[in-house]
Amino acid sequence: MVFLQKAFFKLRFYHLKKLISRLRGLWYKLQGMKVGAQTNMPKVNVTWPHQVSIGDKCLLEHHIYFKYDGIWQHGPSIRIGNRVFIGSDCEFNITSGIIVGDETLIASGCRFIDHDHGMAVGQLMREQTTIEQPITIGDDVWLGCNVVVLKGVTIGNGAVVAAGAVVNKSIGPMEIWGGVPAKKIGERK
Repeated sequence: MVFLQKAFFKLRFYHLKKLISRLRGLWYKLQGMKVGAQTNMPKVNVTWPHQVSIGDKCLLEHHIYFKYDGIWQHGPSIRIGNRVFIGSDCEFNITSGIIVGDETLIASGCRFIDHDHGMAVGQLMREQTTIEQPITIGDDVWLGCNVVVLKGVTIGNGAVVAAGAVVNKSIGPMEIWGGVPAKKIGERK
């Protein structure tokens, strides 16, 4: 009986999941998304698949939202490096662009927003021109749960951002930041 339970578990949660991931990757590729070799492809929400490029050997969890927030144009604008982990419920709300370096860890619930509304008085905010600046995340970066990264931010190689932080300024390599708004709280040694 234990043998049958183990066999069923391995079939359902390993072989079947791997097959579905490969088929889903092919489906996204047919729509223009670039999906690297050996990348796990769960069901994701994506507005413009051709705007997304995911590197090799990436591990993505469920309910990730790749939202290219603009009209059709050539892409990709969302570029994920090799061997990147992206946790569940992350959102990439991108108009200009985002680059995520290799070996980066992005925990569940993180948000990346590269644009803002204008705030001039005398005109409705929703009718004002958006302010767009790309986001750059370096190699070997660790973002804790529910981190928000805003427009124009660059996070250097090896940096760590604590859970729940709101990053509105660039972070240097090997620095540790946390808080709302995020501030430097240490360095990796």
